[in-house]
Order: sequence, then structure tokens, then C-alpha cells
Amino acid sequence: MHETIRPKTGILDIALYQGGKAAIAGRSDAVKLSSNENPFGPGERAVEAYRRAGHSLHRYPSSNHASLRAALGDVHALDPDRIICGAGSDEIIAFLCQAYATRGDEVLFSEHGFLMYRISALAAGATPIAAPERERTTSVDALIAAMTERTRLVFVANPNNPTGTMLPASEITRLADALPAQAILVLDGAYAEYVDGYDGGAALVDGRHNVVMTRTFSKLYGLGGLRVGWGYGPRHVIEVLNRVRGPFNLSTPQLEVAEAALGDHEHHERSLRENARMRTWLVQALRDLGLGCDRSFANFVLARFDTEAEAEACNAHLLSEGLIVRQVGSYGLPEALRITVGDEPACRRVVHAIAQFRGQR
Repeated sequence: MHETIRPKTGILDIALYQGGKAAIAGRSDAVKLSSNENPFGPGERAVEAYRRAGHSLHRYPSSNHASLRAALGDVHALDPDRIICGAGSDEIIAFLCQAYATRGDEVLFSEHGFLMYRISALAAGATPIAAPERERTTSVDALIAAMTERTRLVFVANPNNPTGTMLPASEITRLADALPAQAILVLDGAYAEYVDGYDGGAALVDGRHNVVMTRTFSKLYGLGGLRVGWGYGPRHVIEVLNRVRGPFNLSTPQLEVAEAALGDHEHHERSLRENARMRTWLVQALRDLGLGCDRSFANFVLARFDTEAEAEACNAHLLSEGLIVRQVGSYGLPEALRITVGDEPACRRVVHAIAQFRGQR
């Protein structure tokens, strides 16, 4: 660190976020199952919209995102004026911490919660607080016990990443009922589309002044490389977030492709159908190999080994076989590997490799 030019308190406490490994040196046939991406990529409507957007790259994008917000409102039956768009839901999370948390405040989340909650809290100068989970599932009792007069934000991913577990609506409501007067509950719905009939918490947002929902186009819609997310909340919160949002935080290609992706129902249905089918198969196959594997509500599963050393050895074996999964020691789960639900050949290949590893041992 420079002796006189120093960042504000908390910045140097941030461990750099490490995304899922994307390549293996010397291999061109690697299968990436480390970042919870849609194995089918974006739909044709999104790809065509991306091509068209190339003709207007010299023009500034919309600064109010009105067309995308209207489309989101139509699809999800939400008030477009209470929607904010960002560069992935990560940016909405950062906006919330920037606007509502500062030095002396606390940002609360579950023990194995998404890493960006801690990072964004520290970047804002606030103190991150992790509440224990119960069998890799968010514990509402633990979150309530950790709340204080300094709690400003409570983040809950539902379904959770990297565990894939989920809380029922009754538990989320109980958590919302217990919030301190000064706090906001943020429901991270990055994987909400993978749960049949789940609204990501939108109904709870509509009935409260202190609940916000975040969503993303990175998973089901296959637009992880484009970085588009959005949030829905009380009018007073969205008005505040728009004050810290850059006027051109999303480009024309981001806006137009995301809007096109919303209408590609055939792609959505195929992606959901295949994810559900292979997720069920993958969980059972891993259990049959003697591994711990909770029911997942997302597009990934968490395979648990007996020890950290065994998980590391299996990961090394998978890499040698051209398979990239995610080590999750940074989430407090060093004995586990998170595996994206890929297409059928990828799922069968990873199970075969793990069976080979287990047999060798």
C-alpha cells in the first residue's frame, strides 16, 4: 500500500472475487461447468437483436431504460416505475450498499451467501456480518438473532448460491416481519426462474416498504457475457438507487438484447425442461456415488466430499479430464464442489469422471 495515498476503510479488506475457471491450458475440448451458465446459450431472438444493435453503436443508449423496464413490467406484472436496471444484479447489490450502508452500519447475510454481499458492504465502508446456516440452508432464526440497531441491509439469495437450497415463502415473510425499522431486506432472485411458480419475492415487495428483489439475465436467459440485471422495490428505494446509478450504465446492445430475450418463450421452456431433467439425474447420480448432495432448486448442484483434501483431489482429476467445476472454499465449503447442470453429455461426462476418481481411491 502507498504510504500516503490510501483507500477508504474496508477496501483493502476485500478479497478479489474469483469467477469460475473458464479454460484449461493445452486443452481445446474443456467443458465449463463452473459458472452456472445456460448450456444452450442465448436464444435466437437475443442473438439476432445483438446483430441488429451493432448498427447503432455510435448512438448513446437510453438513460432511463424505459423500454426494457416496460417489457419487464409486462412479463412479470410489475410497475415499471419501480424497476431499476443494472450491469448484472451485482450492480444493483452495489447500489443498495452504496446508498444505504456506510461506516458504522452492518450488512447481514447468510454464512454461505453470495460473495458480492460482503464485497459490496466493504466497498461501502460498512461491516459485513455472516449468520450461521443450518445444513447449508439459510437460517431465519440466525439472521434474526444477528440483527442489531446497526443493521441496514439483509441479503438473502433464494435459491441460494452455492448451496442450491431454498427457503419457503413463510420463512421469508417471517424474516421480513422481524426487520429492524431502519433495515431493508434484499431478496436475490438470480435463480428464481428455475423454481416453478416462484415470483422471486415480488408479492412480498408489493406489500412492504422495506423489501427489494433483484433478478438477472445471466442464468436462464443465457446472457452472462452481456451483464444485465434488474431490481424491483418500493418507489422510495428505487428513486434513491437511481440517484447513484450512472445515466448510461447499460449499453444499447445490453438493453435491446435483454428485451428480445424476454420474449423467447420457446428457449425459456426448453432450458427449464432440460435443466430440471438433468438436475434430478445429476443429484441422484452423485448420491449413488456416495457423495452428499442436497436437493437443488437452481441450475447447479453442490457435491460434498468427506474432506477438503478429497474435494481438491477430485477437482484435480476433473481438470485432467477436461472438466471445469467450481471449488467453493471461498464460500466456507472447502469440502465441496459446485457443478453447473450442463447438457446431458456434459452431465454424464462429469459423473463418469467422478466415478472413475472414486474407484481409483
